[in-house]
Amino acid sequence: MALALGGVAPAQADEAELAARLAALEARVTAAEERAQQAEAQVARLTAERTPETTPSSATPRQTGREAPAQATAHTGKGSSAEIEARLAALEERSARPDDFEFSVYARSGLLLGDQGKSLPGGPYVTPAGSVGGAVGRLGNEPDTYVHARFNHLTTYDNGAKQRFQFALADSVTTSNDWTAAESSLNVRQVFVELSELPSFRGTAFENATLWAGKRLDRNNFDVHWIDSDVVKLAGVGGGVYDVALGDDWRGNFSLYGRSFDNFSVNPENTQLSADTDSLILTANNYIGPWQVMLSALSANDNDQRVVPGNGRAADSGVHGMLAYRGDSFFGLGEGTFMAALLHGEGLGAEVKQIGANGELLDDASATRLAVYGTTYLAPYWRIAPSLLTEVSHDRFVRGDDYFWATLNARLANEITENFEMQYEASFQTMDLDPQGYKGRRQVQGDFGKLTIAPTFKPAVGGFFQRPELRLFASYTAWDHELNDFASDDAFGEQGYSGGQWSFGVQAETWF
Repeated sequence: MALALGGVAPAQADEAELAARLAALEARVTAAEERAQQAEAQVARLTAERTPETTPSSATPRQTGREAPAQATAHTGKGSSAEIEARLAALEERSARPDDFEFSVYARSGLLLGDQGKSLPGGPYVTPAGSVGGAVGRLGNEPDTYVHARFNHLTTYDNGAKQRFQFALADSVTTSNDWTAAESSLNVRQVFVELSELPSFRGTAFENATLWAGKRLDRNNFDVHWIDSDVVKLAGVGGGVYDVALGDDWRGNFSLYGRSFDNFSVNPENTQLSADTDSLILTANNYIGPWQVMLSALSANDNDQRVVPGNGRAADSGVHGMLAYRGDSFFGLGEGTFMAALLHGEGLGAEVKQIGANGELLDDASATRLAVYGTTYLAPYWRIAPSLLTEVSHDRFVRGDDYFWATLNARLANEITENFEMQYEASFQTMDLDPQGYKGRRQVQGDFGKLTIAPTFKPAVGGFFQRPELRLFASYTAWDHELNDFASDDAFGEQGYSGGQWSFGVQAETWF
């Protein structure tokens, strides 16, 4: 047998080297897991020190349904091929298991100033049409600090079943102070549990399904990011199941959500009625290839006893439907993406964006909304994201009222360097609003426009959804003076806020 210099065969030398490298890798993985456990224990200990009234004084390791990582075995650099393959398989299995903790955030914070150095009203819903969901472009138009933080605990059990628990907090303020407790609207946004890959479901339509219960924002909500408007939003407290296999290319989500309408007055003859009523939303959400068909039925017992203006009657039921399509090109014209959605609702379903959230709708209310948006590159360093959002509704809050608005928005970005780009946004909204005196509002018709330029820094350019971004911006907004007469208590009703406004500022936005 031919021997290499030193008396060791080449194959044996390679095998010994591989075994040594594998041993070192195993040691690094084990050390990383131990450091993670130590960090978690330290966090728990610090939390206990800060909140002794609610947290045990001594932290204990969390149980994740997994065995503690074994200590790295000392190896001599030798091992058979079978042993190496077995160790590699074990290492791959360990690395494939999900982390037991995840943290994710959406946040923005910025300063919005007028040309006199004073704060200005702002936000995507600043126009009169914003009172019925009419959003405009958000770039250079946000004066708030908003954060939505999500904490996830993940568990994989010995039988393969998985659990996810999420606890989420959200807060929004418009003050620029560092201490905002008096103005804060801190809220527990989500508390729910999901179960998936349950062994009992193997071989059935529920094999890849996820069961859930609790308070949550539905997993399949989606929005037009550039105008900060949900296309559809389903949320509340309830339960359901995701990803039921109904066909080769057909999966279904089914849920029941509950919401509450608070502090409404009732007719004098119904003084025994409670001051709040529950809204129940039963939804079937079907995904068939690129199509989405969403159907919801709504019920709110006793809501028809609500006192409403005029001769109408508050709705105690409703229906809602949405047909959506997700494209894998830019409207068939080139590379990119697009989304189109048509929504319609009646009665309680006439709040087509946030299903079941509005108890003041009349039983005759109807609304139809269209949303279309996409993203693409116009040239190697130029990308664009146009969007259209429009809605028409009738008999919404007062019999005979009529609302129409339409928003056209386009975000354009020019990638200058690896970390810097120029962003531009043009937003136009037209509206014809006839509230029939609802809440003292008056009929108006007119247009709103906004142009924004925003030098932007980021770790790496290359897409509209890459964050974080740090922006400077300058915006010019103008609108028809008639819109100032819609209401005395909205932004356009403020004295001195009459159209033709410059604004400047700085903003951070991130998500992960």
